[in-house]
Amino acid sequence: MRILLTGATGFIGRAVAQALRQRGHTVVSAQRRVPAGATDALQVDFAAVPRREWWLPRLRGIDAVVNTVGILREGQGQTFRALHTEAPAELFQACAAAGVGAVVQVSALGADDQARSAYHLSKKAADDVLRSLPLRGAIVQPSLVYGAGGTSAALFNQLALAPVLPFPDGGRMQVQPVHVDDVVEGIVRLVEDPPPMVGTLHFAGPEALPLRGYLADLRTAMGEPARQWVLPLPAGAFRAAAGVAGHLPGSMLDSETADMLLAGNATRDNALPRTLGRAPRPPSAFIAADDREAHRRAAALDLWQPVLRLALALMWAWTAAVSLGLYPVQDSYALLARVGLHGALASFALYGAALLDLALGVLTLAAPARWRRRVWLAQVALIGGYTVLITFFLPEYWLHPYGPILKNLPILALIGLLWALEPPVRRPA
Repeated sequence: MRILLTGATGFIGRAVAQALRQRGHTVVSAQRRVPAGATDALQVDFAAVPRREWWLPRLRGIDAVVNTVGILREGQGQTFRALHTEAPAELFQACAAAGVGAVVQVSALGADDQARSAYHLSKKAADDVLRSLPLRGAIVQPSLVYGAGGTSAALFNQLALAPVLPFPDGGRMQVQPVHVDDVVEGIVRLVEDPPPMVGTLHFAGPEALPLRGYLADLRTAMGEPARQWVLPLPAGAFRAAAGVAGHLPGSMLDSETADMLLAGNATRDNALPRTLGRAPRPPSAFIAADDREAHRRAAALDLWQPVLRLALALMWAWTAAVSLGLYPVQDSYALLARVGLHGALASFALYGAALLDLALGVLTLAAPARWRRRVWLAQVALIGGYTVLITFFLPEYWLHPYGPILKNLPILALIGLLWALEPPVRRPA
């Protein structure tokens, strides 16, 4: 079969493409950017909402279409209305006009008549269009999908490793997580043997369980004790914190996703077992024993990296505040005099260094990704410079019982770790 796959570079899309090719099918990958020399690829931007007239000639020779396009949060010109509703609706209408053999739409559990979030409502609108058309196929509505490279999987691994988890209702909301391999196998089966008319199929794990139980399974799978201290948190406080998190770059959590999480994500009509002809794997089997340590390390780094950045930013900001007057200014001038700085030059050094420290504190949290490695190197250079000056002019600080200079060594190690964790900036060729 020749299959058009939209969202081919996404989490589920990549896995579907690989599975279809392994079954001997030809996959035409529809994606925003097509690498030079790529074959069986179609460049298309769902955010621009290509119309059905644009799709029609490109659907010639296509036996089936699988739509996996989806975003969890809006941003950078990508909206739920365009990506989840308008663009898929145009594609589905074109499929009906072109006589495509089958269409499989990857939606989301909760995109139903009780939907309240913009995310679910936008998915439901496209699902409704597909149901109204004379096509074979299915609307697949997965629960929480777990798998390597998945954003939600990384988030839940982090939550599982957190020493304390403040959560509404003590984390008792019901979820029914499913592994991506089972979801993909179900999608492939539907493509190869599509239902005679479009229906809605819930794809979920073998049973519903409390969120805290899911996290306990993940903890055990990563080699940690199952028990985790879950601190009950009022729902209003959770929503407020989520609203603040929604303004942070890269955050998966905002007011709307918080409401989705509080509502739970489970189903009483799981179609995945009968689609697969077997039970889907349970969360306790999501992480293979051979991958346990790699998952644990990745989750630990993801969990603590922002904490380390925040601690480092506070250190620079506090250093600046101390230099700007919290520490007696005359005592600061006395220390600078021992380094050979007096008068205006000493004032420039004192306040200039304080402002530099403050700038580094701000950049630690706010620098764009392309700058961050330079920020870490600047911090290493500044700390190294301070250490050299103190070693030559104020050597007694090495023997201070509180170790103010010796503590530079773990700080330098921390900055080195943050530098190493930054992905290199790739410049266009």
